[in-house]
Amino acid sequence: MNQNDTGSETAPGRPVTIEPVYRLVGADADGEDRAVEAPLRPTDLDGFIGQERVREQLDLVLRAARARGATADHVLFSGAPGLGKTTLSMIIAAEMDAPFRITSGPAIQHAGDLAAVLSSLTEGEVLFLDEIHRMSRSAEEMLYMAMEDFRVDVVVGTGLGATPIPLELPPFTLVGATTRAGLLVPPLRDRFGFTAHMDFYAPAELERVIHRSARLLDVAIEPEGAAEIAGRSRGTPRIANRLLRRVRDYAQVKADGVVTREVASAALAVYEIDGRGLDRLDRAVLGALLSLFGGGPVGLSTLAVAVGEERETVEEVAEPFLVREGLLARTPRGRVATPAAWAHLGLAPLPQGDPGTGQQGPFGAGSGGHVASPPPRQRPPRR
Repeated sequence: MNQNDTGSETAPGRPVTIEPVYRLVGADADGEDRAVEAPLRPTDLDGFIGQERVREQLDLVLRAARARGATADHVLFSGAPGLGKTTLSMIIAAEMDAPFRITSGPAIQHAGDLAAVLSSLTEGEVLFLDEIHRMSRSAEEMLYMAMEDFRVDVVVGTGLGATPIPLELPPFTLVGATTRAGLLVPPLRDRFGFTAHMDFYAPAELERVIHRSARLLDVAIEPEGAAEIAGRSRGTPRIANRLLRRVRDYAQVKADGVVTREVASAALAVYEIDGRGLDRLDRAVLGALLSLFGGGPVGLSTLAVAVGEERETVEEVAEPFLVREGLLARTPRGRVATPAAWAHLGLAPLPQGDPGTGQQGPFGAGSGGHVASPPPRQRPPRR
C-alpha cells in the first residue's frame, strides 16, 4: 500500500491550506459568526466563562503589570478554534486600559508588512496576531527583536547599497494565537512571557455560556434545552452559540418560541446534528469505514474517495473530532473504527474470527473483519 494512503500525517513544514467547508458544527468563524459574536463577548475576566486555570494565571499577570505601571508581558494562546482566544486578547486590552489592534499571520507575508504595523503602535497598545504560526519566516525574525528589545531594523535599498536603519518602538504587548503551537519555532515561542493552552469546555460550562447568550439574544430557554444544545456543541462555545441561533429560529417558526429539550432535539435533527455532535460528513466517514471496509484499516485516500470528499477535507475537517471522541483511530496501517463507532451508528460489529484459523480483524486476532491468509504453498518433492 502507498505510504500516503495509510494513516501517515501530511508532510512536515507549513500546514496545507484547504478551502473552507461550511459546517454548522465547524469551529471556524464565518461572517455571521463574527457579527453575532461581537455583542456576546465578555469584556472582563469575571464575565469570561470556563478556562478557570488560564483565567487565574492571566489575572495574576495583568494585576502585577498594573501594579508596576508597566505593559503586560507578551502572551501566547494555543488551542482549537472557537475556545475564546480572541475574546481573552480583547479582555487583556480592556483590563490594561490600552488600545487594541488585530491582525493575522497570513496577512503578514513580508518583513515590511510587520514593520508597517509595529511602527504605528502607541505605547502600551495590545497587538493581537491571530494564526501566528502562518506568518512568514522573514517577519518572524523581525518580530524576535521587536518583542525583546522593542526595536526593528528597517532595510533601505538593495544589494550592496542596502542600509539598515534602527527604529525604536514604544513598549507594547503582543498577544499571539495559534491552533498549532508545534509549528512555532522555539526562538519565537520562548519570547512570550506567558503561554496558555485553551482546553475544550465541559457540558456544564457550555450550558452557562448558552444561558448567558440566550439572555443577550432575548431567547427564552429552559435548562433542559440548554443541556441538549451543550451536549452537541463539541466542547466549543462558538459552536454552542451557533446552534443556539439555529434552534431559536426553529422555536420561533415551529414552536411557541421557547427552547425546550424537545424543541432543541427536533431543530438539530433538521440540521442533521446527532446526539454526540456528529454531522453528515462525520457520519459519512464512519459509515463508509464500517459498511464498505469492515471497520478498517483503510488508507486515507481510499476513505476520502468513498465519501466523495478531498483527502485533506477528511483529514483536517472530519477526523480530529472523531479521534477525540474515540470513534476512529489513526494507525500505521490506516484508519480504524473503534467499538464505540459501531455502537454509535447502531451497527453490529463483524463476527469474531476463529482463533484457530489465525483470522485477523481491525483490532488484532479474533476481532473479525478480515479473511484468513491462505496456507503457504508447498514445493513439489525433488526427483
